[in-house]
Amino acid sequence: MRNTAKITTAVLAGALTFGLTACGSGSDAAAADTLTVAATPTPQGEILTYVKDNLAKKAGLELEVKEFTDYVTPNTAVQQGEVDANYFQHQPYLDDFNQKNGTDIVAVPGATVHLEPLGVYSKTLKKLTDLEQGATVALPNDTTNEARALKLLEARGLIRLKSGVGYAATPKDVTANPKGLKFEELEAALLPRSLGDVDAAVINGNYALEADLSPARNALAAESPEGNPYGNFLAVKKGHENDEAVRKLAELLTSPEVKKFIQDKYDGAVVAAF
Repeated sequence: MRNTAKITTAVLAGALTFGLTACGSGSDAAAADTLTVAATPTPQGEILTYVKDNLAKKAGLELEVKEFTDYVTPNTAVQQGEVDANYFQHQPYLDDFNQKNGTDIVAVPGATVHLEPLGVYSKTLKKLTDLEQGATVALPNDTTNEARALKLLEARGLIRLKSGVGYAATPKDVTANPKGLKFEELEAALLPRSLGDVDAAVINGNYALEADLSPARNALAAESPEGNPYGNFLAVKKGHENDEAVRKLAELLTSPEVKKFIQDKYDGAVVAAF
């Protein structure tokens, strides 16, 4: 009886060990399909929440969204491993951030989701060619978006920029200005409120959205998503681009369902980039 008891105890102990090991493996497998993503609230957080509520479960992905209102914390959180990925930025911003902070965050291939088109808006003008000699145009004053705004004006034939200036252009890099336009540099968030004080303003898509302005309905000119380096994408710390959960989310973020959600919700203030 004692031998039998020992054998039974050994079998039970083995079974318990196997059971615990199996549970552990299951937990690891589940963790592999769990992803925590940092994002700014609009539109990135809204798009991620749509994916979480409507698409993620069916794809075998458990998605957690952490919202931040600044443009620094989402990257530092990825770099330090506090979150798995982020979705809030475009390539020129990320390049500048990595260079200045010594980080190694990369875009996930094939996961550029949307563009928030810069648009030129005015309370008084009906078309861009109505800008008069010496008119004042307000620009966002941060490095990336100011260059972007100037490039939009250049693309519409209003100015010409120094050759090779790239995405660091400022009004000092304007080499031709036939209308003698004056540039007023303001914090991007203040631009919609400045419309009554200037002839026109170049406004970011997210701030236009908050001010009930739409590139499709109200802009005198707006960026095109085609070949545009300012598309917002899913980003991770280098080496995690092909993690299973990351690839799943990349596919969901560039799905027909997300494209329709963007089209229906944002009235052109946010444009699908895929």
